[in-house]
Amino acid sequence: MLQKLLSYLIPINIHKQNSDINKSLEVTWNNGKLVLDSKNTNYSYGSLQRALKKGLRFIGFERIKNFESILVLGVAGGSVIKTLVEEIKYKNKITGVEIDKNVLELANQFFQLNEIENLELVNDDAFEYVLKTKEKYDLIIIDIFQDTVMPNFLFEDFFINHVNSLLNLNGFILFNTMVLTEKDKERNKLYSSKFKEQYSLRMYPKIEEHNELFTIKKLS
Repeated sequence: MLQKLLSYLIPINIHKQNSDINKSLEVTWNNGKLVLDSKNTNYSYGSLQRALKKGLRFIGFERIKNFESILVLGVAGGSVIKTLVEEIKYKNKITGVEIDKNVLELANQFFQLNEIENLELVNDDAFEYVLKTKEKYDLIIIDIFQDTVMPNFLFEDFFINHVNSLLNLNGFILFNTMVLTEKDKERNKLYSSKFKEQYSLRMYPKIEEHNELFTIKKLS
């Protein structure tokens, strides 16, 4: 593919569209790989995939392989799902929740998420899904952004407690955050204080330039 080869020299944009939620969405060949970007940040298959892969490695690929169910809140192009399926060889059920139907259409069209047999894609608001699902999970990945903005509800007790209630004993939360300002640092510090002795929390700053990860294990 000529576009793929040329992308090692300069990014080659192949698709651009607007959506009601994410405004600008772009699919681009970059260094031989297709990536999905919003106006100001990478959404899938670039720095974001590298950050989340490191988070999964912190939890342990072999441990993840034995999990019975995984929930992904914020699918975008599905790069973390591809890491789970193609690199970790995860065979059990993955549920991916994405609020933007246009993003899901791009994920299926350009990244073939709809061809993954053990994946169920749900077009829904993550907040609403967490409130109404009756399922339990061994791993919950939270990766929700609107461009460079993280919704406030992610850091509020009501949402945190509901997510925690969906987690099986010895299960993990992998939470990807973006830290651009001192206010973001204070927000994350407050978030980390919300998990008491029944959880083991670790924070990994500067995973990529602006990404800070949390891994949270449910102990009791």
